[in-house]
Amino acid sequence: MRQELHPKGWNEVKTNDSWAIFKIMGEFVSGFEKMSKIGPCVSIFGSARTKPHDKYYLLAEKIAKRIVEAGYGVITGGGPGIMEAGNKGAHLGGGTSVGLNIELPFEQHDNPYIDSDKNLDFDYFFVRKVMFVKYSQGFVVMPGGFGTLDELFEAITLIQTHKIEKFPIILVGTKFWKGLFEWVKTTLLAEFGNISEKDLDLINIVDTEDEVIAILDAFYKESEFSPNF
Repeated sequence: MRQELHPKGWNEVKTNDSWAIFKIMGEFVSGFEKMSKIGPCVSIFGSARTKPHDKYYLLAEKIAKRIVEAGYGVITGGGPGIMEAGNKGAHLGGGTSVGLNIELPFEQHDNPYIDSDKNLDFDYFFVRKVMFVKYSQGFVVMPGGFGTLDELFEAITLIQTHKIEKFPIILVGTKFWKGLFEWVKTTLLAEFGNISEKDLDLINIVDTEDEVIAILDAFYKESEFSPNF
């Protein structure tokens, strides 16, 4: 049987919600102040569970190094796995290495390759995701889990609905992503008609660092960098 919430308890919930607004505002203000100074960056996403000897860890490191050599910085979620690989590659390439960390009960801890003045900590996923989208000139998405998929589909949705300007979304690892992409084409598009055919053009699937850089360079050949929304 559902337990009824005592009126006093409900008042405490409402009070806590009111105070939470100030904490949320503080995270936004701090994030905007720091991120507005980083310059053009590309975000790299992927599993926190990927080990340093894994081929995708090594590939993410190479991609990040090439990204900073091409004139961009790198933003990651600041933790281990693919995130660490992204920051490591940026660090080795002598470029900007940003970490947007979040407090979690498992998996997450700062990796050692983030620039000391560009390590931000968040309590709220939605604030953190705003920073990713607002200050990224592209998403490079390595194999990952639910969090990676969440960040990927949020970006696609915001571009699809014209809430933000279009930027490159690059999925790395054909073997990993082809099943999902086929489901999008055959089920979402062909069978149910829940997306448009042109929405497929928002996604690029590649396997090498050269392809990642080629897509970024082609997209920004004559464009200026500017924050989203």
